[in-house]
Amino acid sequence: MKKTGTALLILAAAIIFLVSTAPLPASDERVIQIALLLDTSNSMDGLIDQAKSQLWKIVNELARAKKGNRTPRLEVALYEYGKDSIPAAEGYIRMITPLTTDLDKISEKLFKLQTYGGNEYCGKVILAATEGLRWSSDRRDLKLIFIAGNEPFTQGDVDYRSAVKKAIARGITVNTIFCGNYHEGENTMWKDGALLADGRYMNIDQNEKVVAINAPQDKEIMLLGAELNKTYIPYGKRGTVKKECQEEQDKNAATVNSEVLVQRSVAKASKQYVNSGWDLVDAVKDRKIDPATIRDDELPAEMKDMSTQERRDYVNRMMKRRSVLQGKINKLNNDRRRYVEAEMKKRSSKSTLDMAILKSVREQAADQHYTFE
Repeated sequence: MKKTGTALLILAAAIIFLVSTAPLPASDERVIQIALLLDTSNSMDGLIDQAKSQLWKIVNELARAKKGNRTPRLEVALYEYGKDSIPAAEGYIRMITPLTTDLDKISEKLFKLQTYGGNEYCGKVILAATEGLRWSSDRRDLKLIFIAGNEPFTQGDVDYRSAVKKAIARGITVNTIFCGNYHEGENTMWKDGALLADGRYMNIDQNEKVVAINAPQDKEIMLLGAELNKTYIPYGKRGTVKKECQEEQDKNAATVNSEVLVQRSVAKASKQYVNSGWDLVDAVKDRKIDPATIRDDELPAEMKDMSTQERRDYVNRMMKRRSVLQGKINKLNNDRRRYVEAEMKKRSSKSTLDMAILKSVREQAADQHYTFE
């Protein structure tokens, strides 16, 4: 009996693994899937800092993408590699998050990243992301890997050439970002890896400090972003924890600089920031739940004693309030974008993580007939 139980547990685990890594079936909804593979060895503190400071800017640019007249869904995955505190048996590689629409979770994990040690196996982490994530099977979707680091691309027991070929076979483009001199990246095969994978090779200065651009609209956008949080209604077992996480990511953004908090506020007003798994407003809007069907113990305190109609009215009020706030933020951001673009022309352009990613995404999206508003 004990052996039978053990066998069933093993079978169940195998089924869960296969389901979680199986390709997504084709559908009418388009998706942009991006896996970020970040070197977290000792020399990469600057890279992690750039990722923290530029996540929301990247999200906001991708939120402007269109396929036809529809906004594609954005999914992001995060891997770290090259840290000696990760077991050697695992190739010094760790999946931090699978492909997810939960952008607060990506932010939370980025801010917890720390660098340590250094054995960077590029081929191995590319193969792990290719085989370990649930990529779309639809060729119309945009599937991209971005790997950033500064050690030779050839290290480890997985040949990078075979790894990138497996990615391409699944319709995944691999872009490489070398942290250092352009020609050094060429000589250590980072450029070759990108070329073999139909991707783009770029180099950045990972230690470049991203200078915030303060715009006249910033203060009002940040205030509206704080008001936006008040329209979220946590429900279910995860609701309170996820609401606290949302507020914590506001604080994390503010610790970098004010522009990062502005970018995060703008992201919360975009179609990519959806939290129907814990927020009652998004869940009702997406027709995933009816407030009348939720148990009292899954509702926040202010809704427990409401009648069914009162609950629906309350959710609708928050939905309308959120829509108004998002509209104001987006209008202000249109003005802000024009101001920032004018300021950027006055400054010398230095290559940072966001610039590398966004330039590649725009080019590769255009190849698949995506446009940007």
